[in-house]
Amino acid sequence: MSASPTESMNHRQVLEALSGLLLGLFVAVLSSTVVSNALPRILNDLHGGQTAYTWVITAALLSLTASTPIWGKLSDLVSKKLLVQVALVIYIVSSALAGLSQNTGELVACRVLQGIGAGGVTALGQICLAAMVPPRERGRYSGYFGAVFALATIGGPLIGGVIVDTSWLGWRWCFYVGIPFSLIAILVLRRTLKLPVAKRKVKIDYLGSLLIAGAVSLLMIWISLAGQNYAWISWQTAVMVPGGLALAALFVLVESRAAEPIIPLGLFRYRTVSLAAIASALVGIGMYGATTFLSQYFQLAREKSPTMAGIMTLPMILGLAVSSTVAGRLITRYGKWKAYLVSGTFLLAAGFGLLGTIRDNTAYPMLALFMALTGIGLGLTMQNLVLAVQNTVPRQELGAASSAVTFFRTMGGAMGVTALGALLSNRVTHHLTENLIAAHINPAAAAGGGEIPDLHKLPKPVVPLVTDAFGHGVAEVFLVAAPFALVAFSVVLLIREVPLRTRQEEAPVRRADLQLVKD
Repeated sequence: MSASPTESMNHRQVLEALSGLLLGLFVAVLSSTVVSNALPRILNDLHGGQTAYTWVITAALLSLTASTPIWGKLSDLVSKKLLVQVALVIYIVSSALAGLSQNTGELVACRVLQGIGAGGVTALGQICLAAMVPPRERGRYSGYFGAVFALATIGGPLIGGVIVDTSWLGWRWCFYVGIPFSLIAILVLRRTLKLPVAKRKVKIDYLGSLLIAGAVSLLMIWISLAGQNYAWISWQTAVMVPGGLALAALFVLVESRAAEPIIPLGLFRYRTVSLAAIASALVGIGMYGATTFLSQYFQLAREKSPTMAGIMTLPMILGLAVSSTVAGRLITRYGKWKAYLVSGTFLLAAGFGLLGTIRDNTAYPMLALFMALTGIGLGLTMQNLVLAVQNTVPRQELGAASSAVTFFRTMGGAMGVTALGALLSNRVTHHLTENLIAAHINPAAAAGGGEIPDLHKLPKPVVPLVTDAFGHGVAEVFLVAAPFALVAFSVVLLIREVPLRTRQEEAPVRRADLQLVKD
């Protein structure tokens, strides 16, 4: 028998209730990280280029972005436990289909479904935690979420790298590997997660979801194709950019009138929510951009195998794991959180700036230091932005508020990875063309049709020219990302620190609309 969220739960009860959620979070994060180091090999097999590389990542982020507010709204209306299990089932089915993909189009479509499932698990984990634990104690358990996130981020690239490097497995097992973990998570959740559920008539804002997905998708397609398939100043730009902005404006209009908006605009009456949403979008660029492009750097600029590429990113992931866990415990002890946000965003900006100086021959100890600073910055920032928001809003808005922060983080990540991926493609092409001309090699004859290069199949004289181009290109991506982190630093300075509450606060609810039943 477990305590209700309005009663005090001891540490053991909370950990038991969180066990399935943490395993689900591991699966959700694994779905992204397990393919990061495998993507060059996957797209080489499926004949995909840099645009496809970017879209395999951003397709999942986009669907995660669009679905997260829906999961959050549903959690305020129906069983959180049931929703987590549904999200895991979606993940299982989409993972199986992704492993059967025969081309990049099919793979991207399956990644969209994976993002929907992963978005549910990620958002609902934080929402369930908020329903069980008062804000003052939440930092401690947020540290566990950060540690699991880091473990999946560490394990994902290593698992994916080993799978790809093992001939009798192959890259398709990068998608199959998460299925058994998902099944175990469902079984554990059925036994351990006990939460009351508010049942009332559900009104889902499907129109709002379609509008925001359409707006973001249109702008992402424009960013990823402009400068390659058509000029930046062209009729396509004249259609896509105003079209995307018009859909975004229409989304705001629909949300202001919807009975159950996916992002209640009233949330932004809270200063902390507004500032945290902006900071989350900016941090999302770093969170997803760093892991996405570092894997390309190690494989294509330093000629490392997928497995070794995963091992070499450990300093960043360990920095994230340690900082999020330590910060969570200190926040629980002292009830203060703003200093961690300020120092985290500053370190993130510094880490990106330093990574902007790397080349294909940068000494690894120096590179490890830069990655560690970036990881520490991410660890101090991600969970604590959610915590600050949860400490601000009344209990009945926890689900929507928590999901809103995640929504802006993943939207920033999706837009950022798309834009930075387009920049990387442009800069690598530029530097490679310069290198080939300097070496008196015809660039047209050495071109690979825009596909991700397989260094082992290139002529030996061309390989150092390609690695140099990728070293320069990835560095320029981080230089562009650094100012976004610096703006996030400026934004969190404006957030007012409110000491964490030491108890859950009941919000007034109409008795006619609420019926508590046991999960």
